[in-house]
Formats: sequence, C-alpha cells, structure tokens
Amino acid sequence: MPFFSAEHLTMRFGGLTAVDDFSLDLETGDLIGLIGPNGAGKTTVFNMISGSLKPTQGKIFFQGQEITGLKPNAITRRGIARTFQNIRLFQDLKVIENVMISYHGHLRSSFMGAVLKTPLYNREEREMIEGAMVLLRRVRLGEMSQERAGALPYGQQRRLEIARALATRPSLLLLDEPAAGMNPQETEELMEFILQVKEDFGLTVLLIEHDMRVVMGICQWIKVLDYGAEIAEGTPREIQQNPRVITAYLGEEEGGEGIA
Repeated sequence: MPFFSAEHLTMRFGGLTAVDDFSLDLETGDLIGLIGPNGAGKTTVFNMISGSLKPTQGKIFFQGQEITGLKPNAITRRGIARTFQNIRLFQDLKVIENVMISYHGHLRSSFMGAVLKTPLYNREEREMIEGAMVLLRRVRLGEMSQERAGALPYGQQRRLEIARALATRPSLLLLDEPAAGMNPQETEELMEFILQVKEDFGLTVLLIEHDMRVVMGICQWIKVLDYGAEIAEGTPREIQQNPRVITAYLGEEEGGEGIA
C-alpha cells in the first residue's frame, strides 16, 4: 500500500459537487503539486485529508491505516500537518510561542499539572522551549525567537507558519498556497526553503499553488483539477504542454500568465 492514498474522494454540498471522484497516491519523499483554476476544489481536497471535512464518498489511508473522517487533531497526531492560504499565526505572540503551541499535542502532563507546575510539566516545558529553539534555528528564524510574530516580514511569517506545522512532527506536509502574496525574491527563497525542509525533515509534501514558477520549479509530479474533477496529471513539462490544462487556465485568466 502507498505511504498515502486517497481513493475516489467525492465532496458534495447540497446539490454542488466540489470534488468528484478524486484519487491520489503518494510515496515516501514525494513532492507533488495539486493545481487548478480558482474554485477547482483543491482546498476541499486538503480539508478532507486534514479532517476538516468528511468526504461524502471515498476513503483516505495513511501509513497503512484508514483515516477517513477522523478529527483534525487525531490526524495531526498521526503525522499529517498543513498550512493555510491565509496566514493563521498568533500575531501578538512571540515567534517562539507560536511554535511552542504546536508542541502541546505531544505533552503527557495534564491541565492540572500545568496549573500546579508539577515536575513532569516543568520538565516538558523546558523540553518544549529547547525543541522550539532548535526548530527555529533549523529554519533560520532563531534570531527572531523573541520578536512578535506579526512584526515579521511577510516571507518570514510564511516560514514561521511552516515551522509551526513542523513542530507537530509530521511525515506528510500539506502546503496550501505558501507563495500567496510574495514578491519574486521571497518566492525564490520559499522554493529553496521548501526543498531544504523536505530533505532536512524527511517529509513527503503535497502542494497547492497558483504561482506556476513554484509548481514547475520544485514539483516532481502534478495533478490538475477543474470544476472538482481531475483533468490531467504528469510531469511539469507534460502539464505545461497539456491542451486541457492550458484551456482551463486561459479560460480563467483570459490570456494571462497561464501555466508558463
């Protein structure tokens, strides 16, 4: 069985079919892109995988076990983490505090342990701080650990959001439009960062992205959705030359940047 498998996923909202019979297999170490025009159903796929939505039909398997319909916290504990198109940092908390929050899912001490400052909680709190600092240094944010998250430049906020996802200790990372709102230099740095994080942390990555420079530059394989249905899959070069994909993008963007 593949490392991750989504089988015939369908998501209906009343009379609207947002995703129709979508399937995907991932092997360990893959970096796969999921693209398509606005409203194609990409984020709905992410929401089903991460537990925010229960598929109307279909099944999801991760590391040999079915996870269909599990709650988001249960899926996170099993090793799947995600980021969001709109940055969801705690803007008024420090950088290190944002990362520490993600460690709480691994704590063994209870709420009362935290209130009473038991030896177990004190030890785990020290380990949490030390772990957060190690992680921040690995993603080149160590010097900003005491800064307010909302004061970071936009590109570094994106990096912090990925760091916070990494703190949950995932083996599968879902990135939802990580380059959204970035300038060209930030985008180039992000591409290098994603490849670095993938290798350093031994991750499998599924990426949604509208910026085709990112998708074509780092993805090994690409699947394309349009109106909830898969219309193509292949290597970046094959997708660039696929007539159905070109039509889908030009139809949305009226002759814009397309899939160059």
